[in-house]
Amino acid sequence: MTNEKAVPAYPQTGVASTCRSFDEYCAMFKLDPANLTGPVLDVAGGASSFTAHLHAKGVRAMAADPFYEGITDEIIATGYKEIETASAKIAAMAASFDWSYYGSPERQREIRERSMTLFAEDFRKEDAWSRYFAAALPRLPFENDTFELALCSHFLFLYADAFDEHFHAAALRELIRVLRPGGELRVYPLVTLKWEPCSFLNRAIEGLADVASHELLPAGLPFTPVRSPLLKLVKRGSGEG
Repeated sequence: MTNEKAVPAYPQTGVASTCRSFDEYCAMFKLDPANLTGPVLDVAGGASSFTAHLHAKGVRAMAADPFYEGITDEIIATGYKEIETASAKIAAMAASFDWSYYGSPERQREIRERSMTLFAEDFRKEDAWSRYFAAALPRLPFENDTFELALCSHFLFLYADAFDEHFHAAALRELIRVLRPGGELRVYPLVTLKWEPCSFLNRAIEGLADVASHELLPAGLPFTPVRSPLLKLVKRGSGEG
């Protein structure tokens, strides 16, 4: 995660709502779609279509994000606006990014717009309340030992300047709490919006040693100016140390 060239920080105020596709999730988290049998939790996924895609396949999937609070059409409109805002920022600093996956800023935007359409269709359904929860870390409205897999994309560690080490420690423990023993939590990326390694990453991981084992894996979706690994945490069983 060494920054080999000087690149400008990503110009972000507040937390952006993401809008990534199912294929992007599988790539960046190194997931095999055939193994996604559920239950699965996407935390801070915003308007991404990962949950919608799995639900359409009959897989029990849920998403938690404060983004889901409010009037449905207004939430969807905010998602479309975020695509426009983010696409303009990315286009302005396009030379800083690795386009080997997307090909171009235009194709990336097309992917996001298709993903947004899938999310909007699912979010408008009468039973959307059963899988989209307006909730924020470090407190989630789920029972202990609920999920086989939890994912957190572009929130933890990325916003380390806004959310401190204590917040991250509590958030990671909460995500481990809702996993079943042997269940996995995957977090990506592990760099900040300044494209620097999070200063407390190692302490955050070490602080979970009593509840989870960890592994750093190469991520499968090159894009950020500085390469970041993927954090995989596996919940320990009772009595396991």
